[in-house]
Amino acid sequence: MTSLNIRNVAIIAHVDHGKTTLVDQLLRQSGAFAAHQALTERALDRNDLEKERGITILAKCASVVWKDTRINIVDTPGHADFGGEVERILNMVDGAVVLVDAAEGVLPQTKFVVGKALARGLKPMVIVNKIDRQDARPDDVHNEIFDLFAALGATDEQLDFPMLFASGRQGWAVKDLTDPHENLNPLFDLILSHVKAPNLDPDAPFAMVASILESDNFLGRVLTGRVEQGRGTLNMPVKVLRLDGTVVETGRLTKLLSFRGLERVPVDFVQAGDIIAVAGLTDATVPETIGAPELTGPLPAVPIDPPTLAMTFRINDGPLAGREGKKVTSRQIRDRLFREAEGNVAIKLAVSQETDAFEVSGRGELQLGVLIEQMRREGFELTIGRPRVLTQVNPETGEREEPFEEVLVDVDEPYAGIVVEKMSRRKAELRDIRPSGGGKQRLTFYIPSRGLIGYHGEFLTDTRGTGIMNRLFAGYAPWKGAIEGRRNGALISSADGEAVQYALFSIQDRGVLFVSPGEKVYVGMILGEHSRENDLDVNPIKEKKLTNIRAAGKDEALLLTPPRKLSLEQAIAYVEDDELVEVTPGAVRLRKRHLDPNARKRADRRSESDAA
Repeated sequence: MTSLNIRNVAIIAHVDHGKTTLVDQLLRQSGAFAAHQALTERALDRNDLEKERGITILAKCASVVWKDTRINIVDTPGHADFGGEVERILNMVDGAVVLVDAAEGVLPQTKFVVGKALARGLKPMVIVNKIDRQDARPDDVHNEIFDLFAALGATDEQLDFPMLFASGRQGWAVKDLTDPHENLNPLFDLILSHVKAPNLDPDAPFAMVASILESDNFLGRVLTGRVEQGRGTLNMPVKVLRLDGTVVETGRLTKLLSFRGLERVPVDFVQAGDIIAVAGLTDATVPETIGAPELTGPLPAVPIDPPTLAMTFRINDGPLAGREGKKVTSRQIRDRLFREAEGNVAIKLAVSQETDAFEVSGRGELQLGVLIEQMRREGFELTIGRPRVLTQVNPETGEREEPFEEVLVDVDEPYAGIVVEKMSRRKAELRDIRPSGGGKQRLTFYIPSRGLIGYHGEFLTDTRGTGIMNRLFAGYAPWKGAIEGRRNGALISSADGEAVQYALFSIQDRGVLFVSPGEKVYVGMILGEHSRENDLDVNPIKEKKLTNIRAAGKDEALLLTPPRKLSLEQAIAYVEDDELVEVTPGAVRLRKRHLDPNARKRADRRSESDAA
């Protein structure tokens, strides 16, 4: 065994607590970039969706040198929907920096990522970040973190965690708040002293577990992971083993890449403890073992939590199909989904019983919503069914069980009552209620996952946009029975063409519109939400009849209320079982599953007779 001059550390936190911003400062202050070099804000958020949403979706590696020691830093997602990424990354590191917001404190995803780190036996360091916020409460947050570690079963050694106060945006960290706010040197030094160097066998046959798979325009399929044993050299022969020991493929390491700052740099030699990327393998995927030909068996890999939510991805068979996207066939959709499932172990794929449709299972609405958004930007057209939860049967009791979530709500006191009422309608149990300062209350609920589908938009309306909701998968429990869905019916187009202002003006008295004048509409397309519980067919293309009789006065100005434009996630959460979301590069539309009104009536009668 040998200890190397390397430290491998993951930065883990709840979403929006400042992980990626802190990594920016670590890169700057370590000299990874020359003084004249421009570094964009949140440099590790590389794809457009991450930059727009301000969240980390894919785990990424960076590397800095501090006092002759190479520190490999892995930035991990904060959303539990991307938990598959978090679990794999923690297998690559020997230490973790837990980042907690000095005002918001411990939130559900903090609990999620810390629980994974403690279970791996890591000894986390804690950074209370955003200490420069006016509503910062560092002492309370410190106590919350200690209570969290204890509740998650931390060992005495893990409970004795070192802690720093920091401002990632301003680029400083201190042990004591009275210390001068200069730089991040205390954090660099803490990583060197607290995180152990990899203690691995350099003389065993070369082996690494693939933890991240990505596609590169120049290199092809790139697999990232940590070398767990032995040494690797450029062009050396390797074999790829599944978890059951079967051989996937044999090949050569035609590209060996190591991390320097944000860049992947070609190298000729790697050894145990290095975090590296390899290219040149055609079939290897996550979490298989890449090893020397003499390797006798695969390395262990942590099982991934199962998917809890499924959606049906179908071809776009509406009247406007093929006008905006270039990728419209079921084969193109199938190939893209299989490519996604290959690299993302948290997503499962199956062919649906419907024609030209596929069942995609994942960890939550956000994860699947991100996949749909990526596909529409790549030129795909598709229709998406209502999300549904995946149930299981308890082998001991034979009971049907469904996924449950723990939900933490921060809300202004006047709105707490309406939130409790709406959540209880959705079968939620109120577990805790306490003041969280500033006239706010923190409510903790235990609720079936399906009870949250479609609720977030309603929650924001009820709390006037001031409420914050965080959720965490809590496990499976007995089925809770029927949950009420959307109460209002839909306004459905009875004609094809372009919506006109005159028609929409008369329709808007019947409910809330989703479309504007000039938008293309078709029979069966949902134009808005009816003010009553039933669906209503309306004609959005009806023009005003022209006559040769002049009016005595001016016509009334046709003032339309601005339409309610649904985002992709809102649309997916809004639809009912008999409705679909049509997604194209240029639009998100709602439609009925059966466009023809007579086919809809027949389907309704069938469902009523089945229910009876």
